[in-house]
Amino acid sequence: MGKGRLEAFSDGVIAIIITIMVLELKVPHGTSLAALEPLWPVFFSYVLSFIYVGIYWNNHHHLVHTVSHVTGAALWANLHLLFWLSLLPFVTGWMGENHFAALPLAAYGLVLLMCSVAYFILASSLASHNPALKQALGKDRKGKLSTLLYAAGIALSFIQPMAGFAVYVGVALLWFIPDRRFEPA
Repeated sequence: MGKGRLEAFSDGVIAIIITIMVLELKVPHGTSLAALEPLWPVFFSYVLSFIYVGIYWNNHHHLVHTVSHVTGAALWANLHLLFWLSLLPFVTGWMGENHFAALPLAAYGLVLLMCSVAYFILASSLASHNPALKQALGKDRKGKLSTLLYAAGIALSFIQPMAGFAVYVGVALLWFIPDRRFEPA
């Protein structure tokens, strides 16, 4: 099967995820800067999640661009990734509304962890039928490190919530620069 439908559907779902997240930002009831102060946790949660969705969209594009065809298993793996990404607006809102409390922060980390696992499954599924992608992915050290860091962030969220949040920010920074394995030389 061609890759066009997978890419178009994924782009649409990701656009909806971003739209849902921005619609969760509520307008303050006031005209002063002080009216914005209670909204900072929600805004920072949104910014981090927007960056994460952008990272997944960018890397998904590079991943799919590398392959010539997709299998049924890859379609299901892609849906698996989109499922976990679709939970980001919920955990983003929960985390922000509760000012980075331990349980919502850990739930946010769990969704990020599952997005990471789902992306690995998708990449593996696509690579199994596309030798060029398999070579480009290599050992995927950055992907494996990210998964371990998410697990550490979840644990830290219960001990020192802002340390858990810092781990999630750190992983986003790690991925902010596009993956060079897919960039032309």
